[in-house]
Parts: sequence; C-alpha cells; structure tokens
Amino acid sequence: MAARPLSLFGALTLACLSVAGLSTATSTSTATSTSTSTSTSTSTAADPGDERRPNIVILFADDLGYGDLGSYGHPSIRTPELDRLAREGQRWTDFYVLAPVCSPSRGALLTGRLPVRTGLYGRRIPVFFPNDPGGIPDREITLAQLVGEVGYDTAIYGKWHLGDRPEAYPTRHGFDEWLGLPYSNDMNWGDGVSYDQVVEMRAGGRDREVAELYGGRRKFYLTPDLGSWNVPLIRSRRSAEGFEDETVELPVDQRFLTRKATEAAVNFIRAHEGGERPFLLYMPFSMPHTPIFRSPEFEGRSLAGRYGDVIEEIDWSAGEVRRALEESGVADNTLFFFTSDNGPWRTMRQHGGSAGLLRDGKGTTFEGGMRVPAIFWGAGVSPGVVSEIGTTMDFFATALAAAGAKLPDDRPIDGFDLTSVLRGDRPGPRQSLPYYRPES
Repeated sequence: MAARPLSLFGALTLACLSVAGLSTATSTSTATSTSTSTSTSTSTAADPGDERRPNIVILFADDLGYGDLGSYGHPSIRTPELDRLAREGQRWTDFYVLAPVCSPSRGALLTGRLPVRTGLYGRRIPVFFPNDPGGIPDREITLAQLVGEVGYDTAIYGKWHLGDRPEAYPTRHGFDEWLGLPYSNDMNWGDGVSYDQVVEMRAGGRDREVAELYGGRRKFYLTPDLGSWNVPLIRSRRSAEGFEDETVELPVDQRFLTRKATEAAVNFIRAHEGGERPFLLYMPFSMPHTPIFRSPEFEGRSLAGRYGDVIEEIDWSAGEVRRALEESGVADNTLFFFTSDNGPWRTMRQHGGSAGLLRDGKGTTFEGGMRVPAIFWGAGVSPGVVSEIGTTMDFFATALAAAGAKLPDDRPIDGFDLTSVLRGDRPGPRQSLPYYRPES
C-alpha cells in the first residue's frame, strides 16, 4: 500500500472550544477537519443476521512506547508473540491515539469521538482520579453498548479509568462483566498525602507543590513495593436482576495484574468455544504504567531489565489469548487489535518505555506521546506493513462495521471504517487528525 505524507495538525490547541461549539462546527480550522470526519465516516456494516460475525478482541497497553516491541525495533525486549501477530497480520507505522494520557485516550477508543466532544479531557486535571465525581457521561454510547445490541457478549479485564463511581463502571456502559482496576495503579497512595489532596492542589494551580510532592515519592516509583499503593481490584457483573459489584482485593497484589486479566480473558474465550455467540473482549492492561510489577515467573527474564520483564509478560498474555482463540476454534473469525493508550512515561527513566526515534512521550503532543504501535490480526486482515494514518477512533467504526452494528446517527462520529485498508483493497480514508493539547 502506498504511503502518504502525514498531515497531523501539530499541537493544535482546542482548549478554547466548548464541546457544543465544536459539535456545531462554529470554529474555523478544526471545524473543517471535524466536519470532513463526520460527513465522510462510513460503515460497511455486515448483515446483523450473519452467523459469521467476527469476535472482536482489543489488547490495550498502558504507556507502552512506539519503540518497545521487537517488530518496532527494540533491540533487547523480546516480543515473539506480538511480532508473530504483526508478521501474520498488519503492522501500522502511523497510528495515533487522541490524547497523550489515559482517560481521554480510552474514551476516544470506546466512543469513536474526539475528547472535546465527549468532555473526557481536562485543562488542569487531564484524567480521572479516585473519588472523582465525574466519569464517562451517560449520554455517550460505547462500542460495548452498540455490539451488545446486535447480540455480542462483552467483557473487560483490566484498567477502566473512566470513572470509579459505580454509576461509571463499565458494566453501566455496555459491558457484561469486568475485573480490573478503576484507575491507574499509582493512584491511592498507601502513605503520606492522600490523592484527594493532590487533586485539590492541582485544581488550585499549585503545580510546583505537586511537582515537589511527586519528586519526594520518586523512590516509590523507581523501587516499587506493594505497600506503597492502595489500589482496589474490582469485579462487576450485570444481569437481568441488576448489578453485582465487589472489591476483590484491597490493596491488590500488582505482581499478578497481567496474569489475572489473562486468565479471565482465556476463560471468557473458552466459554465461547465453537463460536455460537460472538463476543467483544477488551483487555486494557494496567502495565507498563509505573510502578511496574511483573509476576515471579517473569522476574529477571528480560535483557532490558524490569521494564523488559513487564513488556515480555504482556507479550506472553497476547500469546495466551491467541492460543485460546485457536483452541476454541474461533481464531479465523476474530478481529484482533493491539495498541497502547499513549506514549511512554519517559520521566520514569529505566521504568518508562521508548518512543524509538520519535520525540518525547506521554503527556505531550509530540509524536512520541501520540503515535503508538498498532497490530491487526485475524478475520479480514491482509498481511503487510501499513503507512496510512489510523487512530483508535477509527477502530470504533471498523469494529462496528465488522459486527453489523450501525454508527450512532444522532451525534458526530470522528472515526473512519478501516475495513478496506485491512483487506488491502485501497488506501485509507483518513487525511488528517485534529487533537487537543491540554494547558500546561
């Protein structure tokens, strides 16, 4: 496929725009790009009655950098499972997230909409914190809700980070079940200043004090121990009778987060052996967000130290998911997608990842913060290296088309259907990408 010059609108700041203003296209340069996206976003939706509607699997790493996988050039982190998927499927070189931090990035993946439309962004506090009164708005329609309406079973195993109130849990937004963290694994400190106090300081513009506070806790990030963090592992299910929510561990033993998510995912896949009912499986890993932990089986395995151990365990997880799909007889009817929520947390030194040759990382709108690895594998994917522009919002539209579900017609959708690119039929539909850079 022919590569096309990247036309990303560098550091386009949308802070001055209201969600309503953007939606009604009253701005200038951004409105032009957004209206193009919403008017030309198309869905080649399959027949909802098609018995061969593909399963959809999303593996979403946390703070994994563009250069952290073997197939993306890392010299010492070994990722044979993901490299195999990249070789047998498609490896994208110009794939982007919609924000350089967790919450708005995840919201864009699940809604197909820019963060400034959904409100999932912040000028001074860009992500959700523990006990946050907010969360993903009820008015937003998620990928899980839409595929659930056409008969998909839906599950999430991993970090949510779109609100920690029960009303904001993933089971209230289309998922049948969830096991994972409600927010990042470094929130709810086990000692010292509470996270509520940190939020209050940030909201009050006391950035220097916050920086000094984090500086004092740096040792807990670079030499992590389980007692420094008080993060819960939550299980939630929905049924005809309502919702069942429980805290499984507090604090959770973070060494086993990747393993627990993987075991739950494998069990979910095996419960769908034979493919009688399609499913959406969303695995947003808690790693390699710092503090980084890995299970005892992976300690000291990587040539790249502790960080490499963590990435290699994620690679193992991807392999376990692939094997479960194959052993359950559904691999040939599954669309598999792997990417990261943003670039690497470079200030964490050897505990952060690599953006390869790209500039900077997480928290910035330089390429290293927004451009991420992306691997597609499975049903309808023609092998190759793709240099078209793609985004996580586009996966939203692509997955809906595969599932035979319709795009919402009561709101602008900013994602494009990439089916033609995945099939190798023609170049990608995206020409540009506006994005929001929060105030610093």
